Amino acid sequence: MQGKFVPSKTRKRRMFNVAEFLATIGKGRKILSFVKNSTIFAQGDSCHAVFHLLTGRVKLTVVSKTGREATIAILSDGQFFGEEGLTGQRLRMASATALTDCMIMRIEKTAMLRALHSRHAFSDMFVEYLLSRNIRYQEDLVDQLFNSSEKRLARILLLFAGFGKNGIGEKTAIPKISQETLAEMVGTTRPRVTFFMNKFRKMGFIDYNGGIEVHRSLLNVVLLD
Repeated sequence: MQGKFVPSKTRKRRMFNVAEFLATIGKGRKILSFVKNSTIFAQGDSCHAVFHLLTGRVKLTVVSKTGREATIAILSDGQFFGEEGLTGQRLRMASATALTDCMIMRIEKTAMLRALHSRHAFSDMFVEYLLSRNIRYQEDLVDQLFNSSEKRLARILLLFAGFGKNGIGEKTAIPKISQETLAEMVGTTRPRVTFFMNKFRKMGFIDYNGGIEVHRSLLNVVLLD
């Protein structure tokens, strides 16, 4: 995941810098810093702003009526979140927590709408971003319905490593993430995650010694019938 979102195949869009544009929109924006493990917003809070993650990692979680928590996304530099208020949603449907120290731009709803209307390149980028994320959520649902826990874990690790993006090498280090969070995202237990992580390491698909390095060969687990 890159520091700025690069949405299109055209040269003009590739040159569009989201962070630089947002820095010029005037009133209604504020740069905020969050320390690791702090809450950015909580499920049930009012929706009055959109957030643009400048640096760091953010976790989105949902808690069911029975108290069960699920991690639905891990966000990195350049990504947006909390945009549900733009569609009329009044309350947050998820909680956002800083996984690392973060710098985040908070953009008031009116300022975001004004920015979307004032610059076609920005509105095109934002729509394409939302569509690509919707596709990702559909892929996650299919993954959850039809694939084993082992394949789901492998896919998540490959996504963290940026597999499929330009420039990825044979081995890529990913940010530190707990096995509890991985278990929430996979939809299984921590012992099962530990079992599969040890299996991947023994097979040479990952290096796991405090930090995690993902080998391109982990793709074999996803492709295996």
